Amino acid sequence: MSKNVGEYLLTTRLGKGSFATVSLGQNRASGSLVAIKIISREQLNRKHTENLESEISILRNFRHPNMVELYDIKKTDNNIYLILEYCEGGDLQRFIKARGRLREGTAQAFMTHLAAGLKFLWERSLIHRDLKPQNLLLAKLPESLAHTAPATGGLILKIADFGFARHLEVASMAETLCGSPLYMAPEILEGRRYDAKADLWSVGAILFEMVVGHPPFGGANHLELLRNIKSRSLVVPEDVEIGVGCLEVLKMLLKRDPNKRASFETFFGAEFVNAGAGLPQYTITFNTDPPPRVSNAQLQP
Repeated sequence: MSKNVGEYLLTTRLGKGSFATVSLGQNRASGSLVAIKIISREQLNRKHTENLESEISILRNFRHPNMVELYDIKKTDNNIYLILEYCEGGDLQRFIKARGRLREGTAQAFMTHLAAGLKFLWERSLIHRDLKPQNLLLAKLPESLAHTAPATGGLILKIADFGFARHLEVASMAETLCGSPLYMAPEILEGRRYDAKADLWSVGAILFEMVVGHPPFGGANHLELLRNIKSRSLVVPEDVEIGVGCLEVLKMLLKRDPNKRASFETFFGAEFVNAGAGLPQYTITFNTDPPPRVSNAQLQP
């Protein structure tokens, strides 16, 4: 695979979705690596276009160390190319699968990173709506900072794929069915209106998978998954040791009733989240002002 996209040379394919592929790109002048999301115009329907516009809007207007960064947009008659930050550590799903399950200290550190990114989004009334391990990418810290994140092996977690993300005021509700079933809040599976707390259920499911090795509930389809969520208790296998703080966070996030689920303030204030191997110093002092507008951001040629 070899193709030029502006100043970038496309090399290895990193992944493929329903209407886009992601490939590794290398700047021909500097040698720096990027991830290039390739969207075929031919496969863009109205909904896909809406999701793409939402993703671009969020990534171009907001920047945070725990969000994947958008560098540029390129266009041809056939494709749209999003030039994105390359996260060489892969996604959290692969990281978990390679290890079976994570040590609690590692899970705690990643949860700290995720909470920092979610707090940034929440403060701006943004709901992600598709939080899952595949959409959480792991980037290597600069060598000079790797020692600040020993629990994660020098990796920092970044939230990616904002296609389903929307602005949602704290008091408002949404009703669109979206997200990945295994990490989807029960109120979404039931077709009820939901608010930003749906993201917190997803966070709980992700934490459970990190420390146990699989999602908290399963099912062959949406209906079976919903039945299992409603009828089965949250069970941690006997061979898995989980600290009190971690268990408390799991219980507060995986409440079936969103009214009984923890608030964002409670989650952000949880000792387990705050006592984690916190963010490296550079992520705290990083400029979070909106970056300059990227070039060629319009979807139409």
